[in-house]
Amino acid sequence: MSLRLVAAALLALAAAAPSRAGQSCEERPLAAHEVVLSMDLAQRTVQALEASGARVALVARAGQDLSRYRLRYSHMGIAVRDHPKGRWTVVHALNDCGSAVSSLYDEGMGNFFLTDLYRHEAQLAIPGPELQARLAQLAAARTLLRLHEPNYNMLSYVYATRYQNSNQWVLELLAAAAAPPGQVETRAEAQTWLRSIGYQPPTVEVPAAVRLGARMFRANVAFDDHPFERRMAGKIDTVSTDAVLRMLRMVDPQARTLTID
Repeated sequence: MSLRLVAAALLALAAAAPSRAGQSCEERPLAAHEVVLSMDLAQRTVQALEASGARVALVARAGQDLSRYRLRYSHMGIAVRDHPKGRWTVVHALNDCGSAVSSLYDEGMGNFFLTDLYRHEAQLAIPGPELQARLAQLAAARTLLRLHEPNYNMLSYVYATRYQNSNQWVLELLAAAAAPPGQVETRAEAQTWLRSIGYQPPTVEVPAAVRLGARMFRANVAFDDHPFERRMAGKIDTVSTDAVLRMLRMVDPQARTLTID
């Protein structure tokens, strides 16, 4: 099959793909060349994972331009190798069509990147063997569902359970894996454990005008779970992909990161 025919087939898949975290369902379908670039990125990411010898990793994509907040990647999931099939799947929380709701998805690497990417680049964070084994165990259990909160807020506060953003779900799952077995079964327990190790995410500076506009016109943004004083000062302690990496480095000195560009 020619590259043009492959692109056409993938384009049809893209139109139906549910991988548009935090985006409106009215967004334009991907152009053929964007589909090819996304699938190429997925293939190179899988190749990097295979070469690493990992069985579990964190994978981040650049779905939007967050450079004003000094962030390069916007969305993260847990990549798990399905040993019987030798296939990599990504489990991640997705905001449904820009609404105030999210759902968990388990899909192939291709579909994870088959969205309107701002930059065709990925980041892999590979934990050490012990933490990988624990994450794999949790990925096969109901812990993933217990730690998921469907009330979505793109800028949810790191130490509140009213809302959750996609990266916060990864953070709390990572906390469940890093904590002593059985200590973290709920979101509240995950946050208690994170406090116990002195975890604090990088603060995002959000000016008042931006906060007001986002709250008025976007269903998936709220600030009412943040401490009042810090919110009024524009200091938003939310969970970005960088925040997850900060926590990973705190608990796992064997962790390493790779950039796929």
